[in-house]
Amino acid sequence: MKQAHRALKVILPLAVLLTTAVASWAVFALRPKTESQATVATIPEVSVMRVEPQTLRLNVVSQGVVTPREEIDLVSEVAGKVVQMHPALVAGGFFKAGELLLTIDPRDYDYAITAAQARVAEAKRVLIAEQAQVEQAHSEWQALGEGDASELALHKPQLAEAHAKLLAAQADLAKAQLNRSRCELRAPFAGRILTKQAGVGQFLASGAVVARIYATDAAEVRLPISSDQLAFLNLPFALPHSDASLWPKVTLTAELGGSQRQWLGQIVRSEAAVSEDSGQWYLVAQVNQPFQAIADRPPLVKGLFVHAEIEGAERAGVYRLPRNAISPTQTVKLVNIDQKLEIRSVEIVRSETNAVVIQAGLNPGDRVIVSELPIAIAGTTLKVLND
Repeated sequence: MKQAHRALKVILPLAVLLTTAVASWAVFALRPKTESQATVATIPEVSVMRVEPQTLRLNVVSQGVVTPREEIDLVSEVAGKVVQMHPALVAGGFFKAGELLLTIDPRDYDYAITAAQARVAEAKRVLIAEQAQVEQAHSEWQALGEGDASELALHKPQLAEAHAKLLAAQADLAKAQLNRSRCELRAPFAGRILTKQAGVGQFLASGAVVARIYATDAAEVRLPISSDQLAFLNLPFALPHSDASLWPKVTLTAELGGSQRQWLGQIVRSEAAVSEDSGQWYLVAQVNQPFQAIADRPPLVKGLFVHAEIEGAERAGVYRLPRNAISPTQTVKLVNIDQKLEIRSVEIVRSETNAVVIQAGLNPGDRVIVSELPIAIAGTTLKVLND
């Protein structure tokens, strides 16, 4: 009995261990087999543009405010009451060159002319009388005198005085006539009234401002240009009296009435000094006949803010790329003939709003990537979508 109990104690643990081992083997041996899947590498897809060298005109953009070619104060040169005004002598009125704009009461100046004419007549009479006295004195001395006669005896000083008084009277008459002509204020050029400071019946002192006027034959715009932008312009700086045709054309643009309007003009000169504050150069654009009626072109009025595009110099053998095709480090991504990524440094000649102009680093027919490529590693195989 005791032997059977001992045998049971030995056999039972062995049976448990054997059962556990068999169960473990069964779980491992009978588990479902999974099929191994090979990892498939994804090839990045990109869009490209083939580049070719171009000859581009690199225009320069600036902006400014329209000003008249000439703007002055119309000033009264004599004192008096205003008796007549031209109907156009109002703010915004137009006038022609030489047109009578304002008349000052001329009666006082007419009286001054009459008085001056009387003094001239009197001076002429005195001069004629003195000439007769000179002739008479000369004859008497030849008949009665001996030796050389003095100038006083021959009335020569009296004759000179009479002649000087005639000249003075004639000068007074000319001055009186000049003052009379100044009673009429005429337009020195064809133009427009900006402001008016006088009216009919008003007494004007000499030097009083009657109106502010400006010429309408040409409008000007002062355009700031940086030193870097000068490289894109052909400007005849070295010619002090250069032909107008040597200066570049310019297109002015402004938004009026909800649409963009344009005026064609030309750069006519550069200012004599560079700005000490900003270091900028200033070019002056001119538009002829800014108020002339032309289809789709409104008047180019004083004070209008305009954008300007100045005709630039031509550059040959350059490439224009979208701005997103170049990195901040001035490199571009290309797809080479082996369909692999190539990263190349380029030389930028100018950056524009939506594009860049490249002058070195690209070759004709290069395929430049213009789409997003999050991870750019040289030598990566690429798939071109649009080639």
